[in-house]
Amino acid sequence: MTANSLLTALIPLVADLSRELPEAERYRRLLEALRQLLPCDAVALLKLDGEVLVPLAVEGLSADTLGRRFKLAEHPRLKALLERRGPTRFAADCGLPDPYDGLVEGHRGHLEVHDCLGCPLYLQDRPWGLLTLDALDPARFGSADLDTLEAFAGLAAATVMAGERISLLLRRVEDEHQLAEVYKQAAGRQRARELIGQSASHKRLLDEIALVGGSELTVLISGETGVGKELVAEALHAASPRATRPLISINCAALPENLVESELFGHVRGAFSGALSGRSGKFELADGGTLFLDEVGELPLTVQAKLLRVLQSGQLQRLGSDREHRVNVRVLAASNRDLAEEVRAGRFRADLYHRLSVYPLRVPALRERGRDVLLLAGYFLEENRARLGLRSLRLSGDAQKALLGHDWPGNVRELEHLIGRAALKALSACAERPRLLSIDAAALDLADAQCPAEASPPPPAQAPAGLPLRTALDAYQKQLIEAALSRHQHSWAAAARELGLDRANLMRLAKRLGLK
Repeated sequence: MTANSLLTALIPLVADLSRELPEAERYRRLLEALRQLLPCDAVALLKLDGEVLVPLAVEGLSADTLGRRFKLAEHPRLKALLERRGPTRFAADCGLPDPYDGLVEGHRGHLEVHDCLGCPLYLQDRPWGLLTLDALDPARFGSADLDTLEAFAGLAAATVMAGERISLLLRRVEDEHQLAEVYKQAAGRQRARELIGQSASHKRLLDEIALVGGSELTVLISGETGVGKELVAEALHAASPRATRPLISINCAALPENLVESELFGHVRGAFSGALSGRSGKFELADGGTLFLDEVGELPLTVQAKLLRVLQSGQLQRLGSDREHRVNVRVLAASNRDLAEEVRAGRFRADLYHRLSVYPLRVPALRERGRDVLLLAGYFLEENRARLGLRSLRLSGDAQKALLGHDWPGNVRELEHLIGRAALKALSACAERPRLLSIDAAALDLADAQCPAEASPPPPAQAPAGLPLRTALDAYQKQLIEAALSRHQHSWAAAARELGLDRANLMRLAKRLGLK
């Protein structure tokens, strides 16, 4: 490479150091310049987060790569790159598996990377991440390219540092610096689950989390089943000054009605049959921290009144006790139901609804997030690759198109389960265990994944013939209840709504019929 071509590639990057650019654009320019200096099939910038490498920008690799998380313990080639201060070129016959095998775009079939360069990036003498370059031609790189990459890595580190400093200044202007430090300290103790996405709707959600996370406001998280409301609650807690305190979660839909009050507020010994000792409720366990009430719309009206009192006064009484306990708890609530409509129908208290929805936060459905589905698919592909002990697990082009064209009635949870099933199907179809496994559209079998509203209605229950009326009626009711529970994943509250019964009455009937 001539001195002129080197300057042509590097001068724009030097100019960018003092410019305020979006992070994604800054990293895109960085990789574009690197590819101009060292032409190859794929380049990537990865950031080190504990023992995991997170892709921040890629060129020449499939879109799902950005959603993958490369654990160092599972990728010895990436680990080897980090263990050496300077650049490394792997021999074409190197036995260490390449994490990008089968992920290079624009090439059909299971082509494996044959020539690989990589160099760690250091910020203030601490490892920050990696630059990687890959080529399908085994003789693409030479010894001179190692020197070029080492020189470029220094400028890349300066680019990264400039971007991070500008971002830090912006956060300080917005008075979020202290919040970010609290989050980093908490993340150092336990790696939080990640909210993955780059779509406009996902970014708006992240902005709202950053806005309300540091406050003490009660947040009502709404959204369809499977969109990740619990992950949003975790992110709100992690972004709050309470991040060092516990986050206690409770699924209100999974609790029998006679135990809801005890679970929330605790009980004393002898408060009810079977209460052999006293017990703290979820509010007391969350004291000083955050309580997440999932599916809060399923709470019985009697419990709603007592929950409202705790939210208003911060005081509670254990079941069977006259003594009051004061708690300091931030409440986050979630529901996949329209609680405003539930209020109008008389199934949810208006005063509690207004107390919970101080800051309403809607989580977008997966079909509203565009190409985020490929990033999320990449995350689940990497999880399944490790679980199945595969060297590489990828999506074919037609599989990616199928994912982008699907309506996703079950949202992210449906995608997670779909990728797991498809990986097993694709693996079982192979006569021998493959090095590179590709999932095609047939393995996804999306034609059968209908929205529940479009699925064929179940056949009506039939009472056995020749029985006394009371016996036949009981058998018929039992069939109806079992079918409703099956359709709603054994949610008694949802089954009761379908059958037009109060949940307590349904459970009493089920107990009489021998279903409980």
